[in-house]
Amino acid sequence: MDGDQSPIPTREELIQRARDLAPTLRERTKKASELRYLPEETIEDFHRLGFFKVVQPRRYGGYEMDPSIIFDLQLELGRGCASSAWVYGVLNVHSWQLALFSPEAQDEVWAKNPKTLISSSYMPVAETEWVDGGVKLSGRWSFSSGCDHCDWVFLGGFVPTEEGKPPDMRTFLVPRSDYEIIDNWHTSGLRGSGSKDVVVDGAFVPDHRMHKFSDGFRQQSPGNEVNPSPVYKYPFGQIHVRSVSTPAVGAAFGALDEYIDFMKSKVSQATGGKAKDSYANSLVAAEATATLDREVLTLRRNFSEMFGYLEKGEKIPLDRRVHFRNDSARAVRVATEVVEQLFIACGARAAFEDHPINRHFQDAHAIRLHHANGPDGPAANMGGVLFGQKNTDFFI
Repeated sequence: MDGDQSPIPTREELIQRARDLAPTLRERTKKASELRYLPEETIEDFHRLGFFKVVQPRRYGGYEMDPSIIFDLQLELGRGCASSAWVYGVLNVHSWQLALFSPEAQDEVWAKNPKTLISSSYMPVAETEWVDGGVKLSGRWSFSSGCDHCDWVFLGGFVPTEEGKPPDMRTFLVPRSDYEIIDNWHTSGLRGSGSKDVVVDGAFVPDHRMHKFSDGFRQQSPGNEVNPSPVYKYPFGQIHVRSVSTPAVGAAFGALDEYIDFMKSKVSQATGGKAKDSYANSLVAAEATATLDREVLTLRRNFSEMFGYLEKGEKIPLDRRVHFRNDSARAVRVATEVVEQLFIACGARAAFEDHPINRHFQDAHAIRLHHANGPDGPAANMGGVLFGQKNTDFFI
């Protein structure tokens, strides 16, 4: 199947487009916050600039690029608006995962309109019952980011297995006609992400619209037959966790930008001194810059190492996957700590809702609350593996 065959931009061109768009996203944050989902013009910009094509298969007009491009774009977009970076990243990961589904499912979503988007909630709360040709699906899932802009949704859950066998977790692909969106997204952070609840009541999901988590873990999915590129051989867990952790780093860079701008002109009401002359303020800026640089270098190294294995057709060693998983969660903890230091250093003015660093503070802490971003579990698992214990995290 042939989609739009316009020239594919380079990685550098895409990153520059994201960098140029960030100030506009910053200007739209108030509107996004009021709407509690991204403005339509932001979604249109993402389409116009080619951002939603980056990991889509070329047979649907996509660029079929290495998924690490998603996270480089999130870093730039997050400087302007963490909600925009968050929604952009998770929706792109869904495009990447759809390429792992059967060709029939891919055609259902993209054959008529390659611009079709998919939201998700991977919480394993599904009620499932095997029926002829698939399952009957019901349940209520929370945190379906960007769902207002999507015509399909990925939902998580287990299917019944034979007695004595481990649970079989799957992703179910469900069309918009089979679910209801519950408008309950009233939050202090990531307000523009529109991460609302989704309800399904007895929808039929055929076999070809399911993806086994175990196939994603083994890097052997049905879609690999038609999408054989190493781009689609990454372990699903490694891609998913980075989509929800990278926006925190982007928000931290955004907070650093705001801190620098604020300090350049701030004059203390208590002493009359210029903030930019303060030794302490200078140290905060330098330390934040160095800390975030180290996190980005680590995360980019991880993708480079993974791609090296995939390019050679080799499996990524389990201990390295555990290491990468820990680095993803650790980046959120570090980014949140950086934002806190910048927020406090700005002084009492930062407490006002209209202070730009306040938004980054709220967004970073909302990102930290995602289950995948809790640092203790991945760190404990990594330490156990280093001590010779068995891995306990299969979302890697």
